[in-house]
Amino acid sequence: MDDLDQRLLGLLRANARESVATLAKRLDVSRGTVNNRIARLEAENIIVGYTVRLQPDAHPEQISAWMSIAIDGNETRRVISVLLGEPGVAALHDTNGRWDLLAELRAQNIAEMSEILERVRLIKGIAATETSLHLKSYKAG
Repeated sequence: MDDLDQRLLGLLRANARESVATLAKRLDVSRGTVNNRIARLEAENIIVGYTVRLQPDAHPEQISAWMSIAIDGNETRRVISVLLGEPGVAALHDTNGRWDLLAELRAQNIAEMSEILERVRLIKGIAATETSLHLKSYKAG
């Protein structure tokens, strides 16, 4: 990837719905160049999809929490596989330090969050967890 690819990816991260014409103008290249670059980045699996980012308060009734997870021994891949199949896990991140993984959890109410926490804590290979409810965001993005 060269500098143009990096700048194109930066613009797409900011707004994946930006028109090719606007991207071309902002990058000072032709629309064909932008189309070809995007097609190549998709073919090389550098761009693997497009998504919608919602404001954190887009669903004010929804409960969010962060769960720090410590994993026993060599169970990381298996635990990740199980967590990726858990419907209450909105995002899963590898991390360093005391905790091995950080999971973003989402539920419609406290009872549902409690069920998610119980299911996750019962996953074989999880040594310990610590959960914090998301109360308020001061900066999104």
